[in-house]
Amino acid sequence: MVRRPWMTGASIEATLELWASSLRDVKSRMRGLFTQERVAASANLFLDGLLSDERRKTGWMRAEAAGDPGPWRQQAILGRGRWEADELRDIVRDYVVESLATDEAVLVIDETGFLKQGKASCGVARQYTGSAGKITNCQIGVFVAYVSARGHAFIDRALYLPKSWTGDPARLAATHVPEALAFATKPALAVQMIQRALAAKVPFSWVAADAVYGVGDVEQALRRACKGYVLGVKSDHYFGSWGDKPPVAGKAEEIAQDLDADAWKRLSAGEGTKGARLHDWAYCELADLDADEYDETKSGVWTRGLLIRRNISDGDLAYFTTWCPAGTNIQTLVAVEGRRWAIEDSFETTKNELGLDHNESRSWHGWHRHVSLVMLAFAMMAVIRYRANAVTPPKRSRTRTVRI
Repeated sequence: MVRRPWMTGASIEATLELWASSLRDVKSRMRGLFTQERVAASANLFLDGLLSDERRKTGWMRAEAAGDPGPWRQQAILGRGRWEADELRDIVRDYVVESLATDEAVLVIDETGFLKQGKASCGVARQYTGSAGKITNCQIGVFVAYVSARGHAFIDRALYLPKSWTGDPARLAATHVPEALAFATKPALAVQMIQRALAAKVPFSWVAADAVYGVGDVEQALRRACKGYVLGVKSDHYFGSWGDKPPVAGKAEEIAQDLDADAWKRLSAGEGTKGARLHDWAYCELADLDADEYDETKSGVWTRGLLIRRNISDGDLAYFTTWCPAGTNIQTLVAVEGRRWAIEDSFETTKNELGLDHNESRSWHGWHRHVSLVMLAFAMMAVIRYRANAVTPPKRSRTRTVRI
């Protein structure tokens, strides 16, 4: 069992029972994916292996934990078995929503790298990944995390295929990529995942992401859906105000340099491991627009703006394009941007404890199956954490009343 030190709201006995009942629950939820009992049993053992204390979640390690003579059953779950990874993705999403949903939740979009040797694994190429901080041989996965006051977990994922792959039919066929799949940029993958969340009626009010996703189709999709956003942009991104807003025009870095000292406020983007994550922030409202300009079925006034973050220690600046209901204050926008830390925590935890980057399959289906099973394990942990840390009612005093 993966040991987590953060389950503090319940006794050890209660937490262990919660763990056991939650594991039975998630296994029951995915049982319908498999037509044969032996395949379902192997999938259960695969999940057990991901949750085990083994540092490396390889096929041999999982097989040893399951008592199998070799890794073949474990590997068959990712390769030869017949089941749909996207159906498991939807099960994970529904489970997360059922347990962690709030109306003010934030969808956080980001990517992570999977370092690889060789050229055979689906989507592998020399490309930049923040996981290594450089251009290296890797796969890139784009993820959506659901982040609320109750916890956070992944609800969607997609493997990015560079043009060197989508333009090579032989490589696509060798790794069993669906025939209808065409090249899609990372923002395009993000839009697809946002649209899936909307279609599934996932409750959320905001989307946060870094500069890779900060302009273009992602913005338009969210405006049409009347969802707020705080999206990173580059320093040379142009902003301009109009209407009754104070005059603002120029590149983001130029606007920041021209701000008066009293435009900055020291605010916390949330609690971190070392306390409040304090920065200096400035917010420029640029324009008020009616929601029906993007969707005639919507109503209300929304404000487009520029949010700027300044590091207290070195003065480093970061810029965000924002979209929010009119009257939204800067602290709310800062809090939304601060939710982005949750997806970094999710990547770190799933890689270090659940084997997110230990996938040994080279195929398209293998990658999505492995990642979806890890998402289920991580979602279960998030739900256990929320339930174990739930506030219990205070005990009644047993002090007797003394009659005089």
